[in-house]
Amino acid sequence: MIRVSPFLLLCVTGLLAIFSSTLAKSPVLPLFADHLGADAAGIGLLAALGPLTGILGSIPAGLLADRYGRRRMLVIAAWIFATAPLLYLPADSLLLLAIARIYHGLATAIFMPVALALVTDLFRQGRGEKIGWFATATLAGRFVAPLSGGLLLANLALAPTAAFQTVYLVCFGGGLLSLLLALRIPETGKAAAKPPASSNKEMFTAFRRVVATPGILPAALAEAAVLFMYGAFETFLPGHVLAAGLSAGEAGFFISIQIMTLALTKPLMGKFSDRHGRNGQIFWGGLGGMAAMALLATASSFWSLLGASIGIGLALAMVTAATTALIADLSSPEDRGAAMGLLSSIMDVGHATGPLVAGFIALYYGLPAALLTAAAILGAATLLFRLAARPEPAKAGQQPDP
Repeated sequence: MIRVSPFLLLCVTGLLAIFSSTLAKSPVLPLFADHLGADAAGIGLLAALGPLTGILGSIPAGLLADRYGRRRMLVIAAWIFATAPLLYLPADSLLLLAIARIYHGLATAIFMPVALALVTDLFRQGRGEKIGWFATATLAGRFVAPLSGGLLLANLALAPTAAFQTVYLVCFGGGLLSLLLALRIPETGKAAAKPPASSNKEMFTAFRRVVATPGILPAALAEAAVLFMYGAFETFLPGHVLAAGLSAGEAGFFISIQIMTLALTKPLMGKFSDRHGRNGQIFWGGLGGMAAMALLATASSFWSLLGASIGIGLALAMVTAATTALIADLSSPEDRGAAMGLLSSIMDVGHATGPLVAGFIALYYGLPAALLTAAAILGAATLLFRLAARPEPAKAGQQPDP
């Protein structure tokens, strides 16, 4: 049998899992919610349910991964990825759709912090670059999903129920494949060799240590701000594109182009931060994201929407490649799962509140005002990060583990 590295297995598992979960929401979720009778605020609330689950689930997932090992938690997440799409098939009301979104959100809440902890266990040198390559694998799934969703919804006007159910059957196939691969990932890295925490009290002590580590919270908040912007972007771009006279297929294309930009540049941004430092990259990436989101709010042509989507993808790459690596640099090996859980939880606060806040603003003031608000919030948070960030280790990403 051909031996496959744990890192490669993790990357392919992540690709399939994120393809499945992204296909369930982009650009499908806003259109499905509208089909079931949701208004703009309701669409924003439904889009926020997945990240809201992440807020509650990511920190416990990271702590449990530190205690019981990475593999066990990854398999649990993959099981949810495989079974969640089946809940969408009978959904004929907003309540059933909301239940499906909450359950599906739990999969990502567990998978992402645990997978990131495993990557940082495996690599000390060039940590930012390796995180970037793992992100690129998952982003490949995010890239293909909106294009696939747009194509699968081509006959939406003729047979909407059948079109939506076809999408969720494809989601099930992707989730099932991710589960089969997750079962092959061995328990590895420092967490597997470390004795488990002796009590729940010790787990919470580890969490408090992470929160008290200088520099971790500002980095996590910077990522939350850029995800706030992205949450508003992915939720309301389809409606913004349709209002400009373009099609649902073109909306899926813009989302995919944004994801492709992110996927192609994130390893490069991770490597750049390994060599040149994390803090400055986070700051300039946040300002670039603010500018791109402001452009999106005023864009009404194919080319201006395309340019804004590319700019948003590049800003996300700059910020997220540096924030994750910075938090890994600052945390100790035995607390790294908790650190990644904290990052994912705070990140999901941003991702959840983005569509929620933008949805209420869009309801009363229109979509352009909602997108401009997201841009302003990102700009303000970026300036706060600049003031609160602590000095980095001497050689970012290259120092030995404590």
